[in-house]
Amino acid sequence: MDKRVEFNLKLAEERLRASKNLLDSGFIIDSVNRSYYAIFYSARALVAKDNLDFSKHSAVMSYFRKNYVKTGIFDIKFSDYIGDAFVLRSDGDYTYFFNVEKNDAEEQYNNAVEFYETVKNFLENNLSARH
Repeated sequence: MDKRVEFNLKLAEERLRASKNLLDSGFIIDSVNRSYYAIFYSARALVAKDNLDFSKHSAVMSYFRKNYVKTGIFDIKFSDYIGDAFVLRSDGDYTYFFNVEKNDAEEQYNNAVEFYETVKNFLENNLSARH
């Protein structure tokens, strides 16, 4: 597997562990932030697989949607996962008095786990098939 792909998957996995630890410790907004980044780095691993890189989060999301959701490789729900996580993360980071309920953070964490595992399985199956 390409080193950039592996690196992004490692970052995603670390963000997932951090999200779970923060959630369990009651740091709800911080958990949502880490869940978003787990999804983002998972999507970025797909971008790296395609020998590309983007500096803007919106470009990574757009590329993922265009090349992996619209083509039917990934279910449309994954487009919602990345979009919802981005909005919640942004609101949590930049909006005064923003509140996230624990059950919403748990949902974000579960979505991030599903997103990461789906991307990782896709990459393992598609990259190993080439060798």
